[in-house]
Amino acid sequence: MLNNTIAALTEYAVRNGLICEEDRIYSINALLERLHLDSYEAPSSVELRPVNELLEILTNDAVARGLCEDDSTSRDLFDTALMGCLTPRPSEVRRTFRQLLAEDPQKATDWYYRFSGTTNYIRWDRIHRNIVWKAPTGYGDLEITINLSKPEKPTTTRAAFKAAMQTVSPYPKCLLCSENEGYAGHDNHPARQNHRPMPVELDAEACFLQYSPYVYYNEHCIVFSARHIPMVIDAHALRQLLDFVTIFPHYFMGSNADLPIVGGSIFTHAHFQGGRHVFAMAKAPVETPLVFRSFEDVQAGIVHWPMSVIRLRCADKSRVAALADKILRVWRGYSDESVCILAETEGVAHNTVTPIARRNGTDYEMDLALRNNLTTEELPLGIYHPHPELHHIKKENIGLIEVMGLAVLPPRLKRELARVGELLVHGGDLYADELTEKHADWATELKTRYTFTEENVKGILCKEVGVVFSRELEHAGVFKRTAAGKAAFLRFIDAVNEQV
Repeated sequence: MLNNTIAALTEYAVRNGLICEEDRIYSINALLERLHLDSYEAPSSVELRPVNELLEILTNDAVARGLCEDDSTSRDLFDTALMGCLTPRPSEVRRTFRQLLAEDPQKATDWYYRFSGTTNYIRWDRIHRNIVWKAPTGYGDLEITINLSKPEKPTTTRAAFKAAMQTVSPYPKCLLCSENEGYAGHDNHPARQNHRPMPVELDAEACFLQYSPYVYYNEHCIVFSARHIPMVIDAHALRQLLDFVTIFPHYFMGSNADLPIVGGSIFTHAHFQGGRHVFAMAKAPVETPLVFRSFEDVQAGIVHWPMSVIRLRCADKSRVAALADKILRVWRGYSDESVCILAETEGVAHNTVTPIARRNGTDYEMDLALRNNLTTEELPLGIYHPHPELHHIKKENIGLIEVMGLAVLPPRLKRELARVGELLVHGGDLYADELTEKHADWATELKTRYTFTEENVKGILCKEVGVVFSRELEHAGVFKRTAAGKAAFLRFIDAVNEQV
């Protein structure tokens, strides 16, 4: 069995271009070393299987022989080390990428995406466990995924943000550092022997492109600075986003905000996220055209979206970058107490943006979602964060991916929603069941509007989860979608125009 599996894994690597035929014996010996085996006999025939199954067979054997602990972390470290034996050196991978990029950017990313899956860096077997659907709302079809492939991080508090910014790991300093390439990992750090990031220069800064190991959407990629520097949304970052979509016009690129609560999970290393996917927000129309003084050549407007989003569009990316920077700088210092917006309290900044860049034909387009992370005693997770009555669905950060219209929901919902559905159809006390108690108020209200059956319950719950998500995005909007909120939004636009 082991001989056949080793042969099959090596054949997989040859057929998928990870190694050449001339590398076969060398690669088999590398695998034998990792497996602590000192002999091998080539089988007369090879039974080909998916790569994750081959790795699981070898890892199970390693566990049985005491080479690997029987837990998810140790298993991941071990099977990644096996794939590292079959992954080409960085120079080889980058040479191919550069050649394809010079020919056609889409060919380059198509190849690199396949390569990242072939090496098992993108763990497709786990990603396919995620539950995914679309939910119609007043803002278009929002995308929902129950994340079963990767643990979702909790909301980042100010205390956690401060601690993270002061903590430096020895090596690599964080999960995004370029030093992760080929790193063996340990109990608190994933193995990366099959990791091959691609160099890319953005606004004269050395950066790297990679794909997310747990992609949430098509060609979900990450761009990170070659330096371990904190995330900052400024003019440089805005130009970097626009530079990226110049090099890769078939991708979008955006950034989580750079403040806790409204931002992402890794603040210690400057990075962006992008990919080849059209989100609901990109499809949303401009509902209120705007004109910015001295930038009349840039089309602008407020987007029909639950959050407060300004869209800029122009064929000249430098003009988009300059206006986006002006809006950001004014927003950083902007307060309007009448709608509970404060730029700072006791020297702590609250205003920032979530920016997203894309191409629209020959034009550059940038969306700026205005963010504020002010908290109160009643709302310690944030005024512009999903409020407690919605936490039964999601209480984690509204980051870049959610801003664009894709809800990444916690794995607990798979069991909880299934149980809610059972009780709605067959009857039972929603408040007395451990799995449904937190959903009871919501589900009880649904019963006043629907008659549930075995046939329709799943569809109704999927639709209504989307409605909850749209409300969470509305909570995250700094200017509410009311007459007073619209007036306040236009006052901010006036403030931008007043700035020379």
